[in-house]
Amino acid sequence: MSQKISTTLPLATADYNFVNESLTREQTTRAIQFLEQEVFNLKRMQESITSKSVRRHQFLLMGTKHG
Repeated sequence: MSQKISTTLPLATADYNFVNESLTREQTTRAIQFLEQEVFNLKRMQESITSKSVRRHQFLLMGTKHG
């Protein structure tokens, strides 16, 4: 399981600060990419579990007599 990391965004200043904006933008982009990867991993895991479950059910049905 992945490790949870909390990142706080810097507070906005009264004056425009290009470095602060780019840092905030970079942190937000990384957070979105991380969440996107986690969602992808969860979907892939669900599909794998479902696929294995269906195959197991089909295997069990192979030995039964059908009416």
